[in-house]
Amino acid sequence: MRKLSYYIASTVDGFIATPEGAADFFPWEGDHNAVMTAEYPETVPTHVAAMVGLPVPEPRHFDTVVMGRGTYDVVLKEGVPSPYEHLRQYVFSNSLTRQHPDVEVVPGDPVAKVRELKALEGKGIWLCGGGALAGALREEIDELLVKIYPIVAGSGVPLFSGEFRATGFKLAAHRIFDSGMAFMTYTKQ
Repeated sequence: MRKLSYYIASTVDGFIATPEGAADFFPWEGDHNAVMTAEYPETVPTHVAAMVGLPVPEPRHFDTVVMGRGTYDVVLKEGVPSPYEHLRQYVFSNSLTRQHPDVEVVPGDPVAKVRELKALEGKGIWLCGGGALAGALREEIDELLVKIYPIVAGSGVPLFSGEFRATGFKLAAHRIFDSGMAFMTYTKQ
């Protein structure tokens, strides 16, 4: 069975985006960038790879990406209806209509769809945001891949939204970069 991995950038105080949903305040510069791009090339949006002169990202860990409406809206506002052309893309929304033939809009229960995706053959499934979808999928997340940046935001979109429900994970690996970014890998207990 395939794994659902929540690979995400976070501030020290647990926010993944501004109150408006933007994540462009996380630093691209630093010794962490080349390492993370090489290890997880498929997480670089196709249009960003083209802008910075990288090849079309080859999926190493994930061949599927799932995201919430708020996360997708950020790239739609930039005029990018298919941000990860190199992956199968799913957006969870009860109100959005299909914006691009390569992006499937999924209404209703995200848990049922993720369970369906996990049962298919292939590489892993990447949950790229946002906090509300992560909260809804908490029981389905097999792995947390969290890039913690030395930034305090004070408010914004939290790493997880929803009711209080302590869910244990085990630290599987960690790496600290000179830039101050800590990359933490946690697996479900």
